[in-house]
Amino acid sequence: MSTEGGSTAGDSPAAAHPSSDDLLTVGEISRRTGVAVSALHFYERMGLIVSQRTNGNQRRFPRHMIRRISLIVMAKRVGIPLTDVQEVFSTVPLDQTPTQADWQRMSRAWRAALEERRLAIERLERELTGCIGCGCLSMKACRLLNPDDELAAAGPGPRLL
Repeated sequence: MSTEGGSTAGDSPAAAHPSSDDLLTVGEISRRTGVAVSALHFYERMGLIVSQRTNGNQRRFPRHMIRRISLIVMAKRVGIPLTDVQEVFSTVPLDQTPTQADWQRMSRAWRAALEERRLAIERLERELTGCIGCGCLSMKACRLLNPDDELAAAGPGPRLL
């Protein structure tokens, strides 16, 4: 469809250079991110993303939500719980396009959390390697399955099956 100047809607500068404040439907966001519409609704209920409502009560998401959703997808892929994502995202504004400083602040917080997680995984790996190599299967002596013989207080017999 041509406008008075002879250009089509697809030729407009806005179409060529989308703004981070452009509003996208839930279907468009789903297609762009690969995330199911139901998951997007869930993320919105958790406060991880935000949408606006049209007069017809349809959701419209600011384009900058794509980045947030992409980070959620990556976090889930490496096993980071959504509650942890929620905590880190709390420093990044929902109502406007985040600035580079906002993302850097979030990145620093996330880096610290990931480092703690990495150290915990390495510690578990060392303990499991020792446990597998040991072969004792002793619930009394095993530091991993029964730290400080806590299960002794529960009485005799098997407690972990």
